[in-house]
Amino acid sequence: MKDLVEKTVALFESFKKEAEAQIENGNKAAGTRARKASLEIEKAMKEFRKASLEASKK
Repeated sequence: MKDLVEKTVALFESFKKEAEAQIENGNKAAGTRARKASLEIEKAMKEFRKASLEASKK
């Protein structure tokens, strides 16, 4: 589960960097990368939820 948290943090950092580039510089490609990262974050959070539920059942 620790790996999932680290993966999610890394994905969020990537999202933050790209979103800021889009906002500050109007970089359209960065916006695309930010949207892609947001989908990956969503998947990672679902994996975390499953792992967390399994851990709480033990």
